[in-house]
Formats: sequence, structure tokens, C-alpha cells
Amino acid sequence: MKYCLFSLCCLLGAIGFGQGKKHTSTIDLSYFYGNIAEHNPSMAHLITGHPEGFMLSWNRKTYGFEDWEQRYNYPGFGVTYAFQNMKNEYLGSLAALYAHYNLYFLKRHLMFRVGQGVAYTENPYDKETNYRNIAFGSKLLSSTFLMLNYRKERIFDRFGLQAGLTLIHYSNGSFKSPNTSTNSVLLNVGVTYNIDEVPLEYQHTLAENDRKFTEPFRFNFTFSSGITESDVVDSGQFPFYTLSAAVDKRITRKSAFQLGTEVFFTMAIKELIAFYSVAYPEADVAGDEDYKRVGVFVGHELFINKLSVIGQLGYYAYYPYDFEGRVYLRLGMKQYFGKRMFGKISIKSHGAKAEAVEFGLGIRI
Repeated sequence: MKYCLFSLCCLLGAIGFGQGKKHTSTIDLSYFYGNIAEHNPSMAHLITGHPEGFMLSWNRKTYGFEDWEQRYNYPGFGVTYAFQNMKNEYLGSLAALYAHYNLYFLKRHLMFRVGQGVAYTENPYDKETNYRNIAFGSKLLSSTFLMLNYRKERIFDRFGLQAGLTLIHYSNGSFKSPNTSTNSVLLNVGVTYNIDEVPLEYQHTLAENDRKFTEPFRFNFTFSSGITESDVVDSGQFPFYTLSAAVDKRITRKSAFQLGTEVFFTMAIKELIAFYSVAYPEADVAGDEDYKRVGVFVGHELFINKLSVIGQLGYYAYYPYDFEGRVYLRLGMKQYFGKRMFGKISIKSHGAKAEAVEFGLGIRI
């Protein structure tokens, strides 16, 4: 927790000194209270109270000095620090640091915020001292939150109010077992403060034909990797490698649709096959099954300046060993470096069960 607070202060300070005349900034502090959703019956013993906590956020407002800001109705972005008491002796408390985006609707009174970051728990699974915590198998976790708030700024001088609904997800992406994960459904209420005394004027400089956009088909090649562990606790962490090829068609400045194929080399599955062939004869696993899988997928990419958000739905066309089902999902982000190269971070799952957090490099030509 202390490390997260220190990191947040450093980041806020660095960004604050870099402010220019094209942006203004706000701070908001919200208290939240709610429930942990029982998405898996095996975690019923971990839901014993109503979790509560707070979020402290710094936001930078945009005013359309860049074209992409106008296309997205002048979004905001910033950093959030969150602390959550899970109200359960086995789960304990968590602290998290996020990067977030704000999108606005209804004359900017309705705010949708999405954040992605890293969380820290002081009370993860331990086979001797905390074996009941099957939700978090490691101290470091990936975390995502969604917030939908009605927001009214400058009610009294620079102060305003916001209230609404927040969802927080914690998981280590099967980096280490166990990893049942948690989803919290929360109500929040908070106060906002405008750091800058006077807001700027919104720019309206887009050409009338700005929405007209065409681009030829593009080919994408990606290499992804990471570390994962099967559901067998203490079976060991192993690397995985994924090679992907896809073609996409950008239909607007914001959106592109994808069609692709990929090959998965998951060493944890190779180890799992060997384990079941010896430890569970009744499972009918010979031990020589192929651990590789080949998938085909369709997807969508949402372009936001040099950042993009990807969502994909896949199906294993080659599936020699049954592992979590043939349908898979992927959600993630890309950061473009120039017009072609990009870095990627994503989470691959089968329904609500995460298989891996993927880190990748790729090219779009």
C-alpha cells in the first residue's frame, strides 16, 4: 500500500509539472460500498461482508486541440489510486494503481470511466497459513474497474459531486494458482475539485467530411508471451508463446474489424497432460496428447489516438486436448509506435475464467 501511494504521488507530480494551456485538471475522491458477486460456488466462503473503500483520482480534461479529442467528445484521462477492504479475513484488503479514461454523455453530466492497473494484496493464498483464499494466488494482481457516474462540477466554487455505480475486478490472469478472482459491485458517492480556476473553450475545428475515411486491408502479425500455471496448485509456472496473423479493415477513423488465426504453445498444458496421465488414470489421458492449439478469431479494434482497444472471439479449430472449452475471448490494449509497430497487453479467457495475461509485439502493414 505504501508503495502504491508513493508511486501515485510521483506520477501526479510528474504529470502536474507538465501541464500546458491545452488542458485543465480535476481531482475526485469517492467512497464505495457494496457486494462481492458469487460468480463461482467454490468462493461462497469468501463472501462474508460488504466490501468498502475509496478511490482518489486525478483527471486531465481535453478541449479538442487535437482532432481525436473532438471525435470522442472531449474525453479525459488520468490516474486512480484505490483501497478496498474485502470484509473477509481470508481476502483482507487490496491497494491498486490504475491508468484510466473518461468518456462523457448527456451534456457531460454522465461520465463513464474505465481503468486498468495493478493491485497488491497483503493476504494471498498460502497452503499453510491462508489456504482458504482461493481467489488470489499471488500478491500482485491485474485489476480493471468500470465506473458510471452522474457528475456535477462547480456546484460550490470549484467543488462538485458525483455518484453512481462501480465494478472492480481482481485477478492474476492465472499467472499463479489458485486464481478464482473476485468481482465487486459497488455504489459510490464522491466530491470533485477543479484545480484550474477557469475552464478552457471547447474547440470545434473538424472538417465536415471528417467522418469519411477509407483505408485498404491491413495485415497484422503478432508474437505474444507470458507465464501461466494450471489449476493444479504448485504445479509450476511455465511460459507460453502465441503466433498470430490477421487481416483487418478499418471502416471509420475509430473502428476496424479483424479476421485471423493463431497458434498457441502453452507449456503449462504440456505439463498438465503429463500430470494427469500419471496421477489420475481414470481421466483417460495417455500422456502423448498434443498440447498445441490452433485458433481462428474475429475481432474489433477501437482506435483512440495512438492507443487502441481490442476485443476478440475465438474458436479452436485444432484442439487435441480438452482444456477449458473450445471458445475463447480476448480483451486488451495496443499502443502504436509510429504507424506500423505496436505493443500489446491483453487477457485471454474462457468465459469468466482467465487463462493468461499476454504481452506482445506486432506490426500492422
